[in-house]
Amino acid sequence: MATSRTDWSGLAAPDLAAFEELAEAAFARLPEAFRALCEGVVIRVEDFPDDETLDEMGCESEFDLLGLFRGTGLAQGGGAVGLATGQLPNMVWLYRRPLLDYWAEHDETLGHLVTHVLVHEIGHHVGLSDADMAAIEAAAEA
Repeated sequence: MATSRTDWSGLAAPDLAAFEELAEAAFARLPEAFRALCEGVVIRVEDFPDDETLDEMGCESEFDLLGLFRGTGLAQGGGAVGLATGQLPNMVWLYRRPLLDYWAEHDETLGHLVTHVLVHEIGHHVGLSDADMAAIEAAAEA
């Protein structure tokens, strides 16, 4: 007996709005203590990094960067409280098109991938180790 398969013929890749919803859902599944450390962090979804970011990060292609943290991490004294005049808030960027490209080439769900990149980028803000980030991801999937 054949298993039921999704009919992909009418499905489209998630647009920016759907990707933002996916990122919000991924963030909501993260442990509460981890989310509390993210007060004031802005999560943005864009199709691609801008040219300045690509140059700064040494990327060869606009598909090389899946996400990015910009700001002053908690480990360096950053946070939502006490922003200096003119200082931008800490931000996490998720890049939709590179994430979709990566997803198409690998054997994991899009939700898992978005969670992984989100935790990794927020982990830079918080100053976590790779082991800490892996534990947070595991808790989000439980």
